[in-house]
Amino acid sequence: MNSLDPFFIILQGLLRGAGITAVVTLSALAFGLALGFALSLVRQFSRSKVLHGIVDVYVEFFRNIPALSHLFILYFGLASLGFRLSSMGAAILGLGLIGAAVTCDIFRSGFKSLSPGQTEAALAAGFTPMQTIFTILTPQAMRIALPSLGNFAVQLLKDTSVVSAIAAPEIMFYARSMVTSSFQTTLIYATAAGLYLVMSLPLMQAVRVLEIRYGRVK
Repeated sequence: MNSLDPFFIILQGLLRGAGITAVVTLSALAFGLALGFALSLVRQFSRSKVLHGIVDVYVEFFRNIPALSHLFILYFGLASLGFRLSSMGAAILGLGLIGAAVTCDIFRSGFKSLSPGQTEAALAAGFTPMQTIFTILTPQAMRIALPSLGNFAVQLLKDTSVVSAIAAPEIMFYARSMVTSSFQTTLIYATAAGLYLVMSLPLMQAVRVLEIRYGRVK
């Protein structure tokens, strides 16, 4: 047997989970960005203190409790109440809800960094409040928030490792299964770490390209 054969066998097994890792990352990212942006609009532009309080409670709840606790509540807790989610559904929903709390603050920081004079000028020029928000303020806020959003996307990819705890068949799920059967702990986990790195590097490079092209980095 070739000395590299065990490595390729392990890599082949882990690659079965790489696709699931990508699906969970992209789905949770899309959900988190959409919900986080909506929450940031409510928190930044709504005048309702009640809505402000609801958004603040949401953000604090999902940012200050470990992700694993949220996943267990969604997967095991809801099942005990009769609402059963698949492991994939719970993983995407859980990471998406946490991501929304994170991106809400990122988007708000982008909006808050803009000069209030822009809003006043746009309204004076005849723009409606909605036109002002979406055509003038949002593009600028997005460019400012882009580096932080990119960091969040890379972190989300790495955080998908926790969803193996609810049997979502991603990279670490297969890694743990192979360790149990083969006991090649170092080789298996080192290969898994390398696979995460290989997946993260193109994402980080894509974020860098976007920052240079659309963001503030010149």
